[in-house]
Amino acid sequence: MSADIDTENAAVTGFDIRKVMAAIPHRYPMLLVDRVEEIVPGESITAVKGVTMNEHFFQGHFPGRPIMPGVMIIEALAQTAAIMAVTELELLDSGKLVYFMAIDSAKFRAPVEPGCLLTFKVRFTRKRFPVCKFAGEAWIGDKLAAECEFTAMIADPPEE
Repeated sequence: MSADIDTENAAVTGFDIRKVMAAIPHRYPMLLVDRVEEIVPGESITAVKGVTMNEHFFQGHFPGRPIMPGVMIIEALAQTAAIMAVTELELLDSGKLVYFMAIDSAKFRAPVEPGCLLTFKVRFTRKRFPVCKFAGEAWIGDKLAAECEFTAMIADPPEE
């Protein structure tokens, strides 16, 4: 379950689904990141999701022409950013959560259908604890599917 460090460029690699689930609290059906390919400390993260026909949202969006809802793509980008923030700020196992605060400049360029391998590329645009800003892109191969800028806050979970 440990990540590997590429000492040549200081990138973190080897984030499998167990490590993803250790970093963020999301679970099925809301866990939208399957694997982290790379984290470049202080800069960016690249993660992937294999989109399958078994996704719960395809039952109604749309019957006969399944397309991943744009809001789910944005949520996947936010989860990717949360993994980077928790890792970067050394908050793994701290119980801290990353809350979405704002979405700006969202654009959807290509439909995401079952069978696609989505690649998420997210980078910090501002990192000032407890609020961080990010720019994210979702790719299908070499085709940009969606992009946005967003803000998140790192905070304690709500009291029970």
